[in-house]
Amino acid sequence: MKPILAATKPTSRKTFAGITFARDNILHGVEALLDPLVVVISLWIVAFVYENDLPPHYLIMSLILFSLMFPSTTKISQPISSVIQNTLLAWFVLAGLLMAFGYASEYIYIFPKASITLWLWLTPTLLIAATLGLRMAAPLLIKMQGPMRRAVIAGMNEQGLALAERLQRSHYHPTELQGFFEDRSVDRLNSELHYPILGRIDSMAEYVKEHHINTIYLSLPMASQPRIMKLLDDLKDTTASIYFVPDIFMTDLIQGRVDQVENIPVVSVCETPFTGFDGLLKRTADIAFSLLILILISPVLLVIAIGVKMSSPGPVIFKQRRYGLDGEEILVYKFRSMTVCEDGAKVTQATKNDQRTTKFGAFLRRNSLDELPQFINVLQGRMSVVGPRPHAVSHNEMYRKLIKGYMIRHKVKPGITGWAQVNGLRGETETLDKMKARIDYDIDYLRNWTPKLDMYIIYKTVSVVFTGEKNAY
Repeated sequence: MKPILAATKPTSRKTFAGITFARDNILHGVEALLDPLVVVISLWIVAFVYENDLPPHYLIMSLILFSLMFPSTTKISQPISSVIQNTLLAWFVLAGLLMAFGYASEYIYIFPKASITLWLWLTPTLLIAATLGLRMAAPLLIKMQGPMRRAVIAGMNEQGLALAERLQRSHYHPTELQGFFEDRSVDRLNSELHYPILGRIDSMAEYVKEHHINTIYLSLPMASQPRIMKLLDDLKDTTASIYFVPDIFMTDLIQGRVDQVENIPVVSVCETPFTGFDGLLKRTADIAFSLLILILISPVLLVIAIGVKMSSPGPVIFKQRRYGLDGEEILVYKFRSMTVCEDGAKVTQATKNDQRTTKFGAFLRRNSLDELPQFINVLQGRMSVVGPRPHAVSHNEMYRKLIKGYMIRHKVKPGITGWAQVNGLRGETETLDKMKARIDYDIDYLRNWTPKLDMYIIYKTVSVVFTGEKNAY
């Protein structure tokens, strides 16, 4: 059977935002394990060089490192310059945090100083070498997965076209896409045709048998259940693998994944990233980091408290109601930087040259020092070190009516710093567009959270604090 229509230029498509796909191929699995294994192996090499053994403290450190690094976020499809830059940045952020924690807890003194030095410099070299090696080995790993699979898609709709585009450029699922099966006439399709239409959907089973198709993707509306069941019956006379691509994947999924509830398959549409082990890891990191920071900056806190008290009458700590996890009200601590303590039905955002701000308070706000007491909120379990910044209750009630999806940011604990803040959206949001942009970054954080992303945000926050931020006043 020949295609009814030939291909023309593609149009832009939406992608499957926020869905976690099964990692069912060799290359993807090796890529996910690469960074954590290299870091651990590097540590073991150093252990045998200096200890002639693998003592228990090295094994404990190995487990910590593996849990922090897995799964690897390095993508061999990235340009080599990006791979090297991202690898070095992620490593030095992780190493810096480990060193700070090690010195504060004195755990680092268990290891010989020379071994730590060697490990710090050996690891990034091995990481880059391993990633470049995997790039070279990728064709072999793809070949080990077997011959290229021949595939067809039922349903030339938005999610079907997005899937086709992904398959065409995939480094992990080499697929020879034959085309689409579609019942609608050409003039009813909403986009330019880039892929062949092979026939009507009821002719798919025969085509699959004649052309030895390996994989079928059913990209049909969930409302078409009778037609889907009929098609599945027809396809039982083939040996092709069949995958259903429901149209909910075109929505803005947050931590979307396929799961089971009492052996009943369910699809997560909106979920917090901090479930199970990830939640334990996040909370452990919050406690450890906050304790470390509070110990290190305790003299600074005392000096700031004295400065606040001398700058104007009023309390040292300002407590303001905010929305926390699941939209529940919490009290958030800040060093008082204004002559007033607004926490009522109307809270006015700080603006440039705000008359309410004291001179000392302006210095604190400009350098984010007014937020240091929030590490206490983290220890209390009200906040996290990294997460969407909390807004005043009155602002929440206003913006939830104006911005679709605004409350999704409350699926996680609010943070001292966040993804929006290190992308230039810190301080006053005087327009609705700016607030929408901030919310977009917050939701992007929920969708793509990894321990590495948290470490990168902390690194960028420190950089912003030392270089100054024009929008903080």
